[in-house]
Amino acid sequence: MSSERQYRREMVLFGQMLHQRGYVAATDGNLSVRLDDERVMVTPTGMSKSMLRASDMVVVDLEGRRLAGNRNVSSEIAMHLLIYRLRSDVQGIVHAHPPTATGFAAAGLALNQPLVCEVVIGLGSIPLAKYGTPGTPELSDALEPLVPQYDAILMSNHGVVAYADTLHHAYMKMETVEHFAQIALVTHLLGRQQPLEGEDLEKLKLARTKYQSANSVLHLPCATVAGNHNGRPQNVSQLENATRPRDKSFRSPLKAKG
Repeated sequence: MSSERQYRREMVLFGQMLHQRGYVAATDGNLSVRLDDERVMVTPTGMSKSMLRASDMVVVDLEGRRLAGNRNVSSEIAMHLLIYRLRSDVQGIVHAHPPTATGFAAAGLALNQPLVCEVVIGLGSIPLAKYGTPGTPELSDALEPLVPQYDAILMSNHGVVAYADTLHHAYMKMETVEHFAQIALVTHLLGRQQPLEGEDLEKLKLARTKYQSANSVLHLPCATVAGNHNGRPQNVSQLENATRPRDKSFRSPLKAKG
C-alpha cells in the first residue's frame, strides 16, 4: 500500500509526463488517487500539470468537500467521484486532452474497432460519451452508463478519461488511447481498415480476461451509447465505410469536404 507521500510524488510525476507528451496544455487535465474508503486526493484547479508540487494536492471526502490542502479542488471532481463510486477496483484516474484521441471525440467518432491486438487486450473498446459541460452534472450523467464497462472513455468535444487499479496504470491507459488513435487515424487516411474478427478476436478476448483480470468488457463494434455532442446517435456507418476498399466514390469521414 503506497503512502500518501508516495501518491503525491506520483501525481507530480504523471502530471509532468502528461504535459511533456502534449496531452494537456495550460491548466488542462486532472489526476486523482483513492486514499481510502472515505478520501480522494486530486490535483487542484487552475494549475499547469507541469508545475505541480506535492504540497499542491487537495484531499476531499466522497462528497467533494475539501479536507486538506490550501488550493481549490478541481472543477471536475464530480467525474472522479463518480468513477470511484461505480468502480471499486479503481484506485487512480487520469483526465487529459491528447490531441489525436480528442480529435476523434470532437469528430463524434469512437475508437471501437479491433484494429490492434495489444489494444484489444489492454483496453478492449474505447467508447464515446455524449457531450456534457465540464464542471456540471451533465458530464457525470454522460459518463455514468459507460464507466462500469470500460477502462477509458472518449468525451465528446472534450477529451479522454482513463482509470485503473493504480495511477501509473491509468496513465499508461491514457498513452494507449492516444497511440491507438494515431494508428486509427492512419487507417482512415489510407482509406480502409482491417479489423480483427472471428477466432482471432475471440483469442484476444480470452487473453484479456486471463492477463488483465479486466472488469471492463469488450463490446465491438460500439456506437456512442448516449449520442454525440448534439445528443444524436453516432453514425456507425462512418466507421464501417472506412473498412471498405477505396474506390472512386470513397471518402474518408475524416477528410474535409470540398
